Amino acid sequence: MKPIVAIAGRPNVGKSTLFNRITRSRDAIVDNFPGVTRDRNYGDASWNDVEFTLVDTGGFIEKENDGFAHQIHFQVLQAIEDADVVIFLLDGKCGVSPFDTDIINILRTTRKPVFYVVNKIDGIEKEVALYDFYTLGIKQLYSVSAEHNYGISDFLDDLIIALPKYVPDQFPDTIGLAVVGRPNVGKSSLINSILGEKRLLVSDIPGTTRDAIDSVCKISGKSYLLIDTAGIRRKGKVTKKLEKFSIIKALRSLDRCDVALIVIDAHEGITEQDISIAGYAFERGCGCIFLLNKWDLVEKDTKTAKKYYEQLRFAAKFLNFAPVITISALTGLRVSKIFKLVNEVYSQYAMRIGTGKLNRILKRAIEKNEPSLHKGKCLKFYYATQTSAKPPAFVCFVNYPDAVHFSYKRYLTNQIRAEAGLDKTPLRIILRQRTGRIEFGNKKRTEFGKKKRKKPINQ
Repeated sequence: MKPIVAIAGRPNVGKSTLFNRITRSRDAIVDNFPGVTRDRNYGDASWNDVEFTLVDTGGFIEKENDGFAHQIHFQVLQAIEDADVVIFLLDGKCGVSPFDTDIINILRTTRKPVFYVVNKIDGIEKEVALYDFYTLGIKQLYSVSAEHNYGISDFLDDLIIALPKYVPDQFPDTIGLAVVGRPNVGKSSLINSILGEKRLLVSDIPGTTRDAIDSVCKISGKSYLLIDTAGIRRKGKVTKKLEKFSIIKALRSLDRCDVALIVIDAHEGITEQDISIAGYAFERGCGCIFLLNKWDLVEKDTKTAKKYYEQLRFAAKFLNFAPVITISALTGLRVSKIFKLVNEVYSQYAMRIGTGKLNRILKRAIEKNEPSLHKGKCLKFYYATQTSAKPPAFVCFVNYPDAVHFSYKRYLTNQIRAEAGLDKTPLRIILRQRTGRIEFGNKKRTEFGKKKRKKPINQ
């Protein structure tokens, strides 16, 4: 595994800003008030070709009115325990705080390398502020400005020397799973149930998770990246700037996942917002699985599950290919069965179909149900090929692509699903007009419309 570096410190000292600076990203939410970061946020970083994982933690406070203070304390301690190196960040503008002493006393009990970094030192003329911090009994201090990049390179030069040697993982390709849903439907509880540890904060207060948090697990020899996301509310209910950023990050998580686990609170029932979230996943081309969570709280009879499935299929017709499973993250009911579905969806999501097989499927589909005429002329399908996977995308060359009715395009999609075994994944068909030269393997065919043209599939 990559070496792990944890950033610890009081609230609002610039931990997330430093995280973004070192990872060269905007993965950590930054705002000008304390307590923005609650969960541990992981990101990949590299300096002078040395790779490591950086962990942003919540602000460490012993006593705080925030009901999450105790859990944040636990998360910080666990991040320090997991880390190979710890960065303790201090605030160069506010000076020394009694809370700094509390954290230093904890850090002195660890045998791991600790780098004491004073942030918000914007230039050499501000370095006089370091003298106060030497009263903490620290031998070496690093002065930096995470916001203005002052002193960062010198600090990182020393940091990478302290890192253990990185041995790349030998795992196969990791399957990305984004856990999405409305606030308080049990997303974090589900990941905690999968991982078997209190990796993420869990609370019955909606909006607990703000950042998109990554966790990696290995099950039956396969590696999975679990991305916990903030609950996605309706736009009309999003008022705070911070919450808007959280929702944007949740939607961005869909862009980097392979399969979206859409968590629905079965006890509350299927809502319009659940379907909207499913639509976000569909638009981004993710594989999708519906998880009806809190099934242990639902009053059931012999047809309860069937009623839920029918309601979901009716409300989310665009995702009629997505599997549905009833679970309980709290009791662990059917949680282990999720990964069997994930593997089935992913195998189809990454599937490629040979050009010959694809054209035979389309030829049979067109012979079975020919397209309607366009201004008295036949629609001719000349050739089809798969251009990409994840999700499978196919390009068909047609003489009049704009004239192909959406219902006929949907018919061809269903025929490919049925014959190619793609019944659990999204797929796309793109229609293009015949132009220029088309390459069949390594052989170039002459332009359609000349004497030596490719015979259409439907002739």
